[in-house]
Amino acid sequence: MTGRPLDIVLVGLSLTSSWGNGHATTFRALLRGLRELGHEVLFLERDVPWYAANRDLPRPDFCDLELYGGVGELRSKHGAALEGADAVLVGSYVPEGVEVLATVLDVARGVVAFYDIDTPVTLAKLARQEEEYLARWQIPLLDLYFSFTSGPTLERIEGELGARRAVPLHCSVEPERYRPTGAPTRWDLGYLGTYSADRQPTLERLLLEPARRLPERRFVVAGPLYPADIRWPENVERIEHLPPSEHPAFYGQQRFTLNVTRADMVEAGWSPSVRLFEAGACGTPIVSDDWPGLTELFPADEAIVVARESADVVRLLEETPEEKRLALAAAARAIVLGAHTGRARARELVAALESTLAHQERSHGAHRLAR
Repeated sequence: MTGRPLDIVLVGLSLTSSWGNGHATTFRALLRGLRELGHEVLFLERDVPWYAANRDLPRPDFCDLELYGGVGELRSKHGAALEGADAVLVGSYVPEGVEVLATVLDVARGVVAFYDIDTPVTLAKLARQEEEYLARWQIPLLDLYFSFTSGPTLERIEGELGARRAVPLHCSVEPERYRPTGAPTRWDLGYLGTYSADRQPTLERLLLEPARRLPERRFVVAGPLYPADIRWPENVERIEHLPPSEHPAFYGQQRFTLNVTRADMVEAGWSPSVRLFEAGACGTPIVSDDWPGLTELFPADEAIVVARESADVVRLLEETPEEKRLALAAAARAIVLGAHTGRARARELVAALESTLAHQERSHGAHRLAR
């Protein structure tokens, strides 16, 4: 344990824009937690047109932010920061991620880690020999592999891919921003998520079909990139995009909110979406598709409702007593506030970094020779 504030550099997909990605909200909660604990963070974001046109947090007040134009500029402009940091983390889906991580491995003198917010997707890509943002050869050179997914996947990362140490680091939520609003109910069931082809069949089964069966009920789907040919039932409202600042109000107007999980994450299990923690913190009862590890995080029928078929959702909306609905919400909120805040996640990150730094100090930097 260093017992001192850490100097951390994080190269991530996006901090400034939450449009079409779940990375920004994950980074925001984590970095605010790190600042609250007294640590200094520099976030480096590739300046790309998509996020430049849709920035909802251009000037964060909890870290230093720098935009860079390419790998060459990353090295020339920020090489000193990468070299001098106690730890450098490179996130998943960073543009030219393999080259970015190679640069970091070359110049950084502190801990080098990969933060995989898309672990099941990453592993599926590597199995297909697709090295879009992480190369297989880089994994054994990392000091730490932080994984959005916990459970048995951690053993696979170490055993099959040769990671020195795989550590779970789930997403988290900011309780100061995500909390009950007391707003009147507007929708019986809602969903917040960017369109994904592998999620769409579940959304169809657990929201659109129940909407057709319950024409007197109100539903909502918020998120970008949905194809124009989707036939939305008349009682399903569409919202193209909601910035994080509007999420609490959105959750607060739902009787229940739906969580739908990507196919690779369902298969891997132990991959909670940030939407679970956001809704829980806002006191909105959650109904979710099923996957391994879900009910270990949120006990079934106590803090969450697991739905497999359309009839499960119809029954939930038609038959759940208000007392039961409120109890579900209270239990989920207690779990989130107890273990899944940005500050809690920051403590987990710092503990892993400090133990690795202590090991490096005992080894007198010998691990660098392996790189």
